[in-house]
Amino acid sequence: MSKPFVYVTRQLPDDVLKPLREQAEVECWPYTDEPVPRETLLEKAAEAEGLLTMLTDQVDEELMERAPRLKVAANLAVGFDNIDTKEASKRGIIICNTPDVLTEATADLGFALLMASARRIPEAAEYIKNDEWHQWSPFLLAGSDVHGKTLGIIGMGRIGAAIAKRSKGFDMNILYHNRSRADEAERDLGAVYASKEELLRHADFVCIVAPLTDETKGMIDKKAFQYMKSSAFLINVSRGPVVNEEDLIDALERKEIAGAGLDVYEQEPIGANHPLLQFPQVTALPHIGSATTATRKKMVSLAAENIALVLQGKEAATPVKQ
Repeated sequence: MSKPFVYVTRQLPDDVLKPLREQAEVECWPYTDEPVPRETLLEKAAEAEGLLTMLTDQVDEELMERAPRLKVAANLAVGFDNIDTKEASKRGIIICNTPDVLTEATADLGFALLMASARRIPEAAEYIKNDEWHQWSPFLLAGSDVHGKTLGIIGMGRIGAAIAKRSKGFDMNILYHNRSRADEAERDLGAVYASKEELLRHADFVCIVAPLTDETKGMIDKKAFQYMKSSAFLINVSRGPVVNEEDLIDALERKEIAGAGLDVYEQEPIGANHPLLQFPQVTALPHIGSATTATRKKMVSLAAENIALVLQGKEAATPVKQ
């Protein structure tokens, strides 16, 4: 009896995929840093019972129509806005993601981005590299305090709570806005629920950790920036389209906010001429929220496990609710 065919849309470590290879015929797109072309993905999906996908891969109605044997698609991310989950549900295709295993790494990056933005760390590093440091000055590259300030978290899920936990070491006050009350964060971290407007008005750092949905798309817009303090920073480690970039650029030009720390963008990747990069008060990273070697291997392992379980007729470990 032949093994089921699974297609992986990037080259991933063999040692992590080994358990899946024991149950399935696994083929990987042979490049790590280049996304699989759409036509190649459609061609491979036509024969696949399982797909291990990246955020760059659109698993939409067109793909599912061409993939009559497809049983499961496991996305190497917490987010799954690249997948038409409603269409998958109609067709009985199980969609999986990789929550929990990347929470701590992403929270580390989020808080590092906050600190780098506040203390102007990228600017300071470039200052030395460009041989501009010729003397000491009392206000040389003076930044903003982090300790004792107010952190506003929009999206108090696992990652939001982990960022809040880190902020307690800096004696920060925590406001949060979420679809539902986060009782554990309120009890254990002293987080205080606030309306979005109230949070924006009072936070010194507004950290976006909300998933991308129809409701959250573009929710940080011109009006939101007008509510924020002129001394406040926007930190986004969720999805780029949650923030209206045109309005963000306008807010930075008008000095309505002090700066931004961004790991995600409306369209990715961005180039060196992107308008946001003209601002020295913008710290920009290339979507590396969960990018530690250990975490990425855990993500691959969980995605592979999900596929293997479904192909065995078992329930996936981390299915997406559809």
